[in-house]
Amino acid sequence: MTPTEFYTRLRQVKKLPTTSGSVPDPFLEAYRKASQRAASILCITLPAKLSGMFNSAQLAKEMAKETLPDVNIEVLDCGTAAEGLIVLAAARAAAQGKNLTEVIETARDVMQRVNLFAALDTLYYLGKGGRVPKAAALASSLLKIKPIFTINGGDAHPVTNPRTMRGAIKRILKIMGKKVVKEQPLHVAVMHADALDEAIALRNRISSQFDCDELFITEFTPVMGVHTGPGLIGVAFYSGD
Repeated sequence: MTPTEFYTRLRQVKKLPTTSGSVPDPFLEAYRKASQRAASILCITLPAKLSGMFNSAQLAKEMAKETLPDVNIEVLDCGTAAEGLIVLAAARAAAQGKNLTEVIETARDVMQRVNLFAALDTLYYLGKGGRVPKAAALASSLLKIKPIFTINGGDAHPVTNPRTMRGAIKRILKIMGKKVVKEQPLHVAVMHADALDEAIALRNRISSQFDCDELFITEFTPVMGVHTGPGLIGVAFYSGD
């Protein structure tokens, strides 16, 4: 099932689906395959506060000591939902011939500079999942609020509560304008949950307002989307090499 198919079903169901904890076996298999091409492996996961992937990856690392004794494996909690930009920066460093320690330093450096801001179309799904009080979700629905949040250190933090998605996008662009470092390369990923048209419109506005070295559109993973719901629009970005 594709993410788009998942969000289509999510809009229709009365009982929300739930997520299950990750297990170490897929990570161990990924380490085995990667070891056929490299002597060192860096696994970058979602924040431990948001997902069990980090703990599973660490457990797989311990399991790999028996079957892959000569492979150096490190697991890094990316600290944010902007994992893709961090992974790409680390991959570029590895492709340039940097060793594992240097690649980890590159990833950590980007982690310190990356920003993520996203607007929810509704608090309904967070309310149903118990992530926010149901009364707050109901009030949000009645007032047509489109909350903007950011993620730092693995925790989600509210930023502001625009009344419309158009207002939320305008606010996110204003925040970007304040945080982007001029005359430095800009790396941007526009994220959406079954809102491709809105994501394309945001990408076009970013492209016209900023000089981007990288500008992607990505679909918000259903693992996160089951809590945020469809309609989410966000952007992750950082300045510099």
